[in-house]
Amino acid sequence: MSNEEHMDRREFLKRALATGAAVAGTRFALSPTRAEEVADAGKSGKKVKVGIIGCGSVSRHYLRDLSASPFVELVSCCDRIYDRAKQAAAEYKVPHDYPNIGEMLAGAQFDLLVNLTDMQEHYRLNKEGLRAGKHVWSEKPIAANYEQGMELLELAKKRGVRLWGAPTVVTSPQFAFMAKTLAAGTLGRLAAAHASYGHLGPNWSPFFYEEGGGSLPDLGVYNITTLTGLLGPAKEVAAIISIVTPTRDIRGKTIKVEAEDNAMLVMDHGNSVLSHVQCGFNYFTPFEHDATQQSHHTIAIIGTGGSMHLAGYDWAPQGVDLATQEQPKFQRHASDTGKYTWQYGASHVAECLATGKESLMTPEQAVHVAEIIHAANESQRTGKRITIRSSFKWPIIG
Repeated sequence: MSNEEHMDRREFLKRALATGAAVAGTRFALSPTRAEEVADAGKSGKKVKVGIIGCGSVSRHYLRDLSASPFVELVSCCDRIYDRAKQAAAEYKVPHDYPNIGEMLAGAQFDLLVNLTDMQEHYRLNKEGLRAGKHVWSEKPIAANYEQGMELLELAKKRGVRLWGAPTVVTSPQFAFMAKTLAAGTLGRLAAAHASYGHLGPNWSPFFYEEGGGSLPDLGVYNITTLTGLLGPAKEVAAIISIVTPTRDIRGKTIKVEAEDNAMLVMDHGNSVLSHVQCGFNYFTPFEHDATQQSHHTIAIIGTGGSMHLAGYDWAPQGVDLATQEQPKFQRHASDTGKYTWQYGASHVAECLATGKESLMTPEQAVHVAEIIHAANESQRTGKRITIRSSFKWPIIG
């Protein structure tokens, strides 16, 4: 969670208006009217009204978290498979349910749209939510490419609303420890980093393997967010991607795999710092999605004076092992995850809206990550390095 202290209305407005001026590298401000409402919410105990679109398996994690938040009032559930919306609404006592976003936006009033749909639908639905004057929290990725992402940022600014995108990795205590260790120069001259994440692939929906899907936007997105958050925005990327398993059996139906299921990505962060992300849907792991059992190192950051390694996945971290020239034996740090969970992003931004706090997560970084994923596919197609145009305010934690 953000460590920024609560501020009074005048200071909040001053900061919000000051930070809303630029498109890239800054956070968008609320409109003055909305900013006053948000500041008042923190003082009055007013809750943020939330509407959820996409009531599949991920929504159950979100709904449990949102229903427990003192800053949230769940208003509506929406899904194109209408029975799923009705079932979710009934289970979590949400008063309204809808079969499509048009009826949802025209129905019961809410403040924050939580988009948990298939990744190919994120840009379209995020755009509809923003155009309707809703704040938006989107599951990853926030859009399919740079152009779509920048369009969403401009639209959020124009409409005077907020936009955020998963994943939440930059808000974990483990990320904070690694960022502060780097800022202190503990690792010496930074050189390289490596991250990996994979399993045998989802078997509950075909969209992971359809055009616009793949292991990078589903899995690699976590590591890309972590590494750009720690090392800074990527300047250039190069990638080799492939399809290892050409067909998949999904719910008894054989489908053709159209998106990569095996990826190797290299990012140049400037100052001679390079990082590597590997991910895929063909990786055996004895634990599958049980993150509590994943205690091995998944991220390594190396410099001339030391190295540190994240134990567990960055979306479910367990601690950071650090060794330096002065202390060459690895020691475990940041073992406490605090309030952090991968699914708390929507309730976290609802709290930010209600109290005026700022999140460490920004839409600019989410767009940057989406551009990198698209660039990886372009690098494979052309055999070239791809220059990245977007950026974000960095360092996230000094």
